[in-house]
Amino acid sequence: MADPGFRRWAADFPLTRGVARRRALDLFDLVSGFVYSQILTACLRLGVLAALADGPATTVALAGRTGLSGEAAGRLLAAAAALGLAERDGPDSWALGARGAILNGDDGLVAMILHNQTLYADLADAPDLSAPAGGGRLAAFWPYAGAGAPDASAPDTASPDTARAYSALMAATQPTVAADVLDAYRVDRHRRLLDVGGGAGVFLSAAAARAPNLELMLFDLPAVAAIARARLDAAGLAGRSQVVEGDFLAGPLPRGADLISLIRILHDQDDAGAARLLRAVREALPPDGALLLAEPMSDAPRADRVADVYFAAYLTAMGRGRARTPAEIGSLLRAAGFTRARLLRTRSPHLLRAMLARP
Repeated sequence: MADPGFRRWAADFPLTRGVARRRALDLFDLVSGFVYSQILTACLRLGVLAALADGPATTVALAGRTGLSGEAAGRLLAAAAALGLAERDGPDSWALGARGAILNGDDGLVAMILHNQTLYADLADAPDLSAPAGGGRLAAFWPYAGAGAPDASAPDTASPDTARAYSALMAATQPTVAADVLDAYRVDRHRRLLDVGGGAGVFLSAAAARAPNLELMLFDLPAVAAIARARLDAAGLAGRSQVVEGDFLAGPLPRGADLISLIRILHDQDDAGAARLLRAVREALPPDGALLLAEPMSDAPRADRVADVYFAAYLTAMGRGRARTPAEIGSLLRAAGFTRARLLRTRSPHLLRAMLARP
């Protein structure tokens, strides 16, 4: 494959021509990935997909809605059609494409795509995927994940404005995650659920809908806990929920729950922090309790684009954590005092896996 002469022959020979062209396009996609992501971002920021969700529209009409010139709108729409975000509906008319329709109905995915601009800025400053010196834009967005142990009393970590920003992103991306996890494991077999690092309470609210008799507890940093308390109150869950403020790496967890959940929490920690957190969970659980853990996991030794490319870059830029294999998480669980752990079947294992562990 490294021989130019062989590649020319393969591109001309009828039996290998199709394979050669597909591999050439695959390589071009790798080269052009950043351009594709920017076209996607532009379509979302300018409201192109939302406009097409109302029905087909002409280039002139879309130019008026987006504020672009007719030429710029035509160029963007042609690019969007090539990427499956839009499709031609006539000589100068456009409709929503298959990929655009999926995106337009997924608020969490849209929020993450727009948020990725922060990651891209850090990657531009650190093309070797090392953490930006002194912490980059992503580390500032997630201040609790900067170098060193998080400190619930630090002004930037406890700032209401900072907490609202990252809590809003987590809340937007949590409903799909919650549905997948709750489909994988029935929480209504438990009496009380403690969601550690529960953010704005989206997972806890979803669990409450699945299990009407389940008592609810949430544990998070003070500024985030205030957001969760308001959200749970607005959802009519104040009577069956308790929000506890604290830092899960700096002290014990509240007791009384027979199910503790860690939803996209462990992969934010380095190994020492993950081990400390799992020990705290084990100490807070009764003998018949269980830990429900869900997050992106690596599929090593098989190459994994989600864990080994996206999350490797994201967590490095964030300043701490990594996507682990189920075996690595199993080792951490055993060291923390859990004797039984098993993988649960999730809908999208390349994006999210779940494990249930018992003492």
